[in-house]
Amino acid sequence: MWGNQEILKLVRRSWNEVESVVAANSMRVARAFSQSGLSTSDLGGSTGYGYGDRGRERLDSIVANIMHAEQAMVRPQWASGTHALSTALRALLRPNDGLWLANGAIYDTLQPLIFGTQMTSLPQQGVNIKVLPTDGRGMPSWPDTIEGEPRVVYIQRSRGYQSRPSFGKDEIRAIAKKAHLLGAWVVVDNCYGEFTTEEEPTDWGADLIVGSLLKNPGGGLAPTGAYVAGKKELVEAVGEMLLAPGIGQEVAPTGSLLRLIAQGWFLAPMIVGEAIMGGIYASWAFLREGFVVDPNPEQFPRTDIVTAIHLGTEQNIEILCRAVQQSSPVDGHVTPEAWSMPGYQDPVIMAAGGFVAGGSLELSCDAPMRPPFVAYLQGGLSRWHTVMAVDAGILALQTAKKTHNLP
Repeated sequence: MWGNQEILKLVRRSWNEVESVVAANSMRVARAFSQSGLSTSDLGGSTGYGYGDRGRERLDSIVANIMHAEQAMVRPQWASGTHALSTALRALLRPNDGLWLANGAIYDTLQPLIFGTQMTSLPQQGVNIKVLPTDGRGMPSWPDTIEGEPRVVYIQRSRGYQSRPSFGKDEIRAIAKKAHLLGAWVVVDNCYGEFTTEEEPTDWGADLIVGSLLKNPGGGLAPTGAYVAGKKELVEAVGEMLLAPGIGQEVAPTGSLLRLIAQGWFLAPMIVGEAIMGGIYASWAFLREGFVVDPNPEQFPRTDIVTAIHLGTEQNIEILCRAVQQSSPVDGHVTPEAWSMPGYQDPVIMAAGGFVAGGSLELSCDAPMRPPFVAYLQGGLSRWHTVMAVDAGILALQTAKKTHNLP
């Protein structure tokens, strides 16, 4: 028998709603590709400096169309979303400029850039950092008296390892409106959020969006890379920071990766839909076991591909992560252990047995080992793989509770 039949009955309506988003986004992407003039010869990639790489130029244009942006850059030279965000913030901020963080705490791997004492951190480059206080939903409380206006207001769309919900249209539009009144550019970390709704933050007032190809827009195929999209002048500045002034858009070889990256973008709306539907099943399954989950299983639309599960103890986190790892197509025989990962403040346990190392659109489960002991289940190239892994996790937790009297 495949899956818990009672839960599968509960998810049917929500799955149908997700399918409507998948249909709209799939056609948006397909239209952008079909109108682009992309040809077979464009997919061969380039070597050396990458001069005259028509495929790279066409893909940039396609992604700008998809993201409703003036310009876009898709580059395998970025190793991660953190790398691309670092490039973007460095490009837009100068000494004495203000960077305001609109949703409080930021993801662990960005903290050395924004709060660090390294020579290359933003504070050491003379950038003034301001963390806005937030309410229970993570929305900022703006100061009554403005001392030093921001150059950039930064929004992290997904929750990261925070307890707040991820952000959608209403939250990002409200922040962008206020930021623009202050004369600031709005930069959105769009990781985990692409294609979860029929619009993107560029439709809601973002001046620049940044995301990793190891997550949603890579479609599970891109082996590395990231993108930026938004206002032309900002994208060009980011390109020059990545490479060098004057050549930011003209060089960067794509090698043998261009075909995979382009095809990943084409498939991404469908795969993101699979991840969301698997997440809805997970929310119902863990809620019925008495665990607090976020988002609620009936919340629609979901604005990222992450399901937060409040497991309460280190033991429960280890049990779930190991069950997910054992259900993985790659390295299913490996036992995950918490360790001090570079860029993280606490030991982190990660179950990630995917075809692309660190590919977060593939099914994974991770957690920092700190109170309140929340695990973050994300991705899933197939909803049925997620169903299988969730059922294995629930069974493992039930067995441990009976055998060892765990909470």
